[in-house]
Amino acid sequence: MLRDGKNKSVWQETSMSVSKPAEILEKYDVLIVGAGITGLTTAVRLLEMGKTCLLTEANRVGFGTTSGTSAHLNTVLDTPYTQIIKQHGVEKARRVLESTREAIRVVEGNVARYHIECDLERCHGIMYAQNEKEKDELTRIRDAIKELGIPCEEIEGNPLSVPSLYAIQFQEQGRFHPTKYLKGLLKAVLDRGGHILEQTLVQHVTEKDGARVIKTADGRMFVADNVVYATHTPPGIQQMSFRLSPYRSYIQVWELVENYVFPDEVVYDMQEPFHYFRQVVENGKTYLMVGGQDHKTAHHQNEQYNFLELEAFVRGTLPAKQKRYEWSSQYYESQDSLPFIGQFPGPGHDNEYIATGFGGNGMIFGSLSGVLIADLIVNKSSTYSDLYSPARVGPLSSIPDLLLENLDVVKHFIQDRFTWEKVEGMVELACGEGKIVKYEGERVGVYKDEEGHITAVDPVCRHAACVVKWNNTEHSWDCPCHGARYAPDGSLLNGPSVAPLKRWEFDQEASAQATDDTSSARRDMNE
Repeated sequence: MLRDGKNKSVWQETSMSVSKPAEILEKYDVLIVGAGITGLTTAVRLLEMGKTCLLTEANRVGFGTTSGTSAHLNTVLDTPYTQIIKQHGVEKARRVLESTREAIRVVEGNVARYHIECDLERCHGIMYAQNEKEKDELTRIRDAIKELGIPCEEIEGNPLSVPSLYAIQFQEQGRFHPTKYLKGLLKAVLDRGGHILEQTLVQHVTEKDGARVIKTADGRMFVADNVVYATHTPPGIQQMSFRLSPYRSYIQVWELVENYVFPDEVVYDMQEPFHYFRQVVENGKTYLMVGGQDHKTAHHQNEQYNFLELEAFVRGTLPAKQKRYEWSSQYYESQDSLPFIGQFPGPGHDNEYIATGFGGNGMIFGSLSGVLIADLIVNKSSTYSDLYSPARVGPLSSIPDLLLENLDVVKHFIQDRFTWEKVEGMVELACGEGKIVKYEGERVGVYKDEEGHITAVDPVCRHAACVVKWNNTEHSWDCPCHGARYAPDGSLLNGPSVAPLKRWEFDQEASAQATDDTSSARRDMNE
């Protein structure tokens, strides 16, 4: 299966087969945009409740984060409960915990009901500290975990056999194979009469006679009573664009020395940013997955450096033998530590729903979103709708974070428009490399593939007009403002943009010669 990056993940061996529906209904109860874990979980639940559903996927089923996750099922979230308690209070933190327990039950229920073979296992979690500062922070996290009611205890050492000063073990965690699970959900959707259209990019949603009219990039129109955006970010520019921040995380899968005892637990250190560990089985052989190096999308000068740093960490910490996989993946953080799940806020969005801001816990909150949104559509209420409401007013403690994120976006709006004036001429490109250069006073994003063929794009993001940056490990053009991502040829990988980058065309002769001189470029751009 395909995913939204050049690097292959360990989960991509799963094949997905989607046949086009024999006929499209005149009107659906619900149209779901996006066919990852959020979209398919929502569809399964709505179909169980007797609703008609159409899923539209801009690329292929599982193309996004679901095929690039670490696939932890955790009640102890990436955002520490100490921070959630500080921002939202103890009672809301307890409800967050209960909702994560519900999400794991949703996954377990689907696995049992639809007989999905996805290596699902319950396990413990472990966190360890290696110095006094980390120990102090981990002690506070331990107290918060215990206060909320997760069984937790201090332990000696850790299962990685890494030197540590202090460690805790807590219950109620899990792990699974995300694309095998997704394949099972896909079968359940199709068996229950759901319709799925791949390669179908939704661009506009409007209201007409009380229904939602959906227009796609290829000119098709669909009608539905409700629309669910299961896409990280809704398309276009709207208020949610400024309440979310895109991040990338890096993962490697390692073969370790013979007789190494792999941890049954999911494990986390206390570094900043932290690393996470779990075992993964491929073709009957056990490997160790290690992740970390998180940073804001397009805010690192050299993305490949993060893989080198992660490899250095692994080789310096564990008895590493051979690296088998490495890839990066995207997620979104909200400004107040909790996701946004529910009714799309603001005028003009009646009967539209969003699920986003999951942080590093997409498998949990994607699963929870499916249940929560289905309940809102069918029953007009849900247990956790107020807790995760996209219309909520965040706590005062989140305002500085929100201001910093928005200032960062403004910085890119301003700097992108002036600093490029200093760039002159064409620079040499290595095969597999992309850069932004100047051609006759205009910016051009130029990429040379492994065969030496050159493609060029207008590097202005089609979402909010920030200038994209070349990601030298996933081979994509990434937007530093709201996280839209494009393939080397400018085609759209991830929203919130709903259009590809404009393309520059090169003379055939120049392209065949793989020239490094853009003087032969034709300046007409394709929309």
